[in-house]
Amino acid sequence: IIMCMNIREEVRIMLFSKQMTMTELARRMTELSGKHYSQSLISHKLKSESLRYTEMKLICKILGYRIYIDFDEIRLGR
Repeated sequence: IIMCMNIREEVRIMLFSKQMTMTELARRMTELSGKHYSQSLISHKLKSESLRYTEMKLICKILGYRIYIDFDEIRLGR
């Protein structure tokens, strides 16, 4: 796991791996959520790191990824 990547870089890598454009992602997000998403809106949210968790879950669903959170370090006080 690479921890130094920001959300923008991670989404770009995920898009590249699925050969999908940001415009296509925005279209699919709009279809699935009923909310309007544009390429520029998603880019702005990624750049400003204001993407909501629900939006990230939607992106992962569209691209075939899962979000995994490991709480072991928190419980161990690290």
